[in-house]
Amino acid sequence: GVVEGVGPRYCPSIEDKVVRFSDKERHQIFLEPISRKLDTIYVQGFSTSLPIEVQEKMIRTLPGLEHCVITEYAYAIEYDAIEPTQLYPSLETRLIDGLYCAGQINGTSGYEEAAGQGLIAGINAVLKIRGEQPLILRRDEAYIGVMIDDLITKGTLEPYRLLTSRAEYRLLLRHDNADIRLSEYGYRVGLLSQKRYDDFLRRQSSKALLVEELKSKRILPKDALQQVLLDKGYMILNEGLSYYDSLKRPHIEMTDLMSYIETEIDALDARQVEIEIKYEGYIVKAKKEATKLMAMEQWKIPENFNYDSVAHLSIEGRQKLIKYRPLTIGMASRISGVNPADVSVLLMALQANKS
Repeated sequence: GVVEGVGPRYCPSIEDKVVRFSDKERHQIFLEPISRKLDTIYVQGFSTSLPIEVQEKMIRTLPGLEHCVITEYAYAIEYDAIEPTQLYPSLETRLIDGLYCAGQINGTSGYEEAAGQGLIAGINAVLKIRGEQPLILRRDEAYIGVMIDDLITKGTLEPYRLLTSRAEYRLLLRHDNADIRLSEYGYRVGLLSQKRYDDFLRRQSSKALLVEELKSKRILPKDALQQVLLDKGYMILNEGLSYYDSLKRPHIEMTDLMSYIETEIDALDARQVEIEIKYEGYIVKAKKEATKLMAMEQWKIPENFNYDSVAHLSIEGRQKLIKYRPLTIGMASRISGVNPADVSVLLMALQANKS
């Protein structure tokens, strides 16, 4: 039961909860059936690393479980992890050429985090063998990009869990537009078949045609669509309104317009177009911020850059830059302890070196 390593923040063991929340008298647990076909139950919220005999006594103190039989005992593992700031964005180690690390060894929790890293590390290992450029996803392109960037620029003192709140471009990283963000990459590295890629291009073309039609068609004062507006609580229009602009109204949906639309399009793709229209102002703002990020990522920093030669860097900023060796100005700006003034000074130094 004595685990020395730092456990996951979001699912601590029962003994960890007793120590950390000793002021609490109660703790809610859930009895979850594992399957409709099995009679086994998973006790959610009761994870532990205590000895078997202690587990049996503990579980039988719960009302209704006095005579239960444990089919699988709980356990905990401790594992070694490397310092993820020693990795390139491709997940190749800085110290050993051709060695890629993925999963819990990089300081993350398991499941999705490990799977995402494994995908990127595997892709980049193959690309290196082919002599091609690595696949590096930006923070505005994928949650995997957010995770890897966090790990290599900030490191972690506990098992890293990828949460949506870690992403500053959440509006761009929606589940409905994953194919738009990643299909080109998938096709380039050979993970997307020609058939699926052609289907993706066809759907993109259909969405573009739909947007064009929505902008060209207008709801006129005497149109039947006026009744739709009335039913939704809007005033009768005295002048024309494009279908496109009508969708920016909260209660007007694409389904209200589909019977007046000629473009043939899948319902999910039509819904995607609707989302893009309704949140257009916010999406445009997020894309502008992402463009600034891309510009900062274009400024490469040589790996052997001499930070000691740069005057006016803060002491902490200089120490962090020497320790983490960021590859771009963008990466440097996201390192804890490197302030905006340090970034400006570093940018001027790089410009001076370039000239």
